[in-house]
Amino acid sequence: MAMPISCSAFRRAALTLALVAGGMPAFAQESASQSTGQSATQIASNQPAGEVVLIPNRVIYPGETIELGALKQVTLIPGKHKPDAVATRSEELQGKIAKRTLLPGRYIPSTAIREAWLVEQGAAVQVFFIAGGLTITATAVTLQPGSAGDFIKVRNSDSGKILSGTVMADGTIQVGAS
Repeated sequence: MAMPISCSAFRRAALTLALVAGGMPAFAQESASQSTGQSATQIASNQPAGEVVLIPNRVIYPGETIELGALKQVTLIPGKHKPDAVATRSEELQGKIAKRTLLPGRYIPSTAIREAWLVEQGAAVQVFFIAGGLTITATAVTLQPGSAGDFIKVRNSDSGKILSGTVMADGTIQVGAS
């Protein structure tokens, strides 16, 4: 017969799992700007100013667009430094898409965010082949989603042939000779 797990053992296991899966906590204090209206870099005069970073203030789910309202500005405790490969500035985060669940109070790893898709999977797109003065255009269906600069596969609507090309900034696909 199985023994019931004690509540405290279950809580410890859940906390351990959350800490391992959730990444590193941000050792920080709330920015003064949120509580008193002062600048984030103006901390109590007896403390040296720490680095100011952005972390989630709520759970951000995979596929969700990161808005500045879902982020909180905090100042790292003096002597603590953010780890490498984490996104902490608004330019790095605004409008990006979460690839995995981002937990409140945790750094956001650069690998946990991506650009928004410019073309979705299954969308009809214009495909261009350009060689010298020759330009050939066709309609195709994307087989993968992609952002500007991504190399994706598309299927030619007329011939059914699968081509690979680069997503351009205007949402078209440029293919090369194969």
